Amino acid sequence: MNKFEEKTIHTEKIYEGRIIDVEVDDVTLPNGETSKRELVRHPGAVALIALTNEDKIVMVEQYRKALGKSIIEIPAGKLEEGESPKITAARELEEETGYRAQSLDYVVSYYTSPGFADEIIYIYKAEGLEVVSEDHLQMDEDEFVELKEVSINEALRLIEEERIHDAKTIHAIYYLMYQSLKGE
Repeated sequence: MNKFEEKTIHTEKIYEGRIIDVEVDDVTLPNGETSKRELVRHPGAVALIALTNEDKIVMVEQYRKALGKSIIEIPAGKLEEGESPKITAARELEEETGYRAQSLDYVVSYYTSPGFADEIIYIYKAEGLEVVSEDHLQMDEDEFVELKEVSINEALRLIEEERIHDAKTIHAIYYLMYQSLKGE
């Protein structure tokens, strides 16, 4: 047993939703005391650093209710049960952008908010893009997005303006900058 591990004594399911579940765990702490942990359960997600042949980053602008504003993000989506992250990445790229990639390479994965959520996001780099659908994107029925293609410099300006304001997209932009510094 890890010296920091907390043992779950009891779990109470508070909410089961389409995207997340919420539960409260009673835990025994390493010092023998007990405490409560409020946890968000999420199946995981993918995000795509999709680059056009002109080295533009494919992004989507959409309204985020939790923030009360629209932001510009790299394409992303939730893992479906039994679906591998790479398959989800290919599906989400096509659904959200109308592009298909000739190469889809794993970059990194990370936990988005490990203090209270188990959501993990897998980031893939998509290159060799070809248009599959220009007219009709296959988005979810409650999803409204506008496609954007921006350069690294434009993306940096959008970060300063807080129009790009989420971790996965900022991470993707900094990843691309790091790769260009390394000469890759």
